[in-house]
Amino acid sequence: MNHTRLRVVATIIGGFILISFILSVPHAREISPVAVPESIATSTPAVALRDAFRRGVHSITGSVEAPDPCTVVSAQAVPVGDASSTTGILIEVTLPEDSGVCLQVPSPLSFSATITAPEGLPMSATVNGVAASTTVL
Repeated sequence: MNHTRLRVVATIIGGFILISFILSVPHAREISPVAVPESIATSTPAVALRDAFRRGVHSITGSVEAPDPCTVVSAQAVPVGDASSTTGILIEVTLPEDSGVCLQVPSPLSFSATITAPEGLPMSATVNGVAASTTVL
């Protein structure tokens, strides 16, 4: 008789735990999908540049906001214009799309490039081929 009471109590407790679990776990239809804001997907990258000109050579350093601190940034300075006259300097910054497993925290990363060109030329930048908003310090 004592075993019967124990089984009934265990069944009641087990049923209570099972019903509580079923009611507390969210169902797939109750969870709404997370939408990526369009401002993040279509934002213009920002590049900060600093130019040091000496003896016909521009030493350009800068920083760009990368998706994570593990990203490797590379930059190349190219002249804008034709072979006879240079009208500006374009900094082509390259960021790989995926750098593997890394903490996804936006981080400013530095880069540098050099180019031989006349002094006082306007500078612009691209990030992965997309025109960037450029700030020259």
